[in-house]
Amino acid sequence: MTRVTLRQGESPENLLKRFRKQVIRDRILSDVKKKRFFVSDGEKRRLALRKAKRRERRRKWKQERRRVY
Repeated sequence: MTRVTLRQGESPENLLKRFRKQVIRDRILSDVKKKRFFVSDGEKRRLALRKAKRRERRRKWKQERRRVY
């Protein structure tokens, strides 16, 4: 659970801003989005494969871009 305490002299707006940053840092929302629907093991594997292929494609593209210059 993410907790943020009000500092002395801090406005409620700044407190809320710090809370939002902490939630993003803790990846709470992304975890909730992932767990919203059931995903079978096979589907997880396919997603991981797709993600790995994309990572590899991007890595190769970046390397080729560097060679051009």
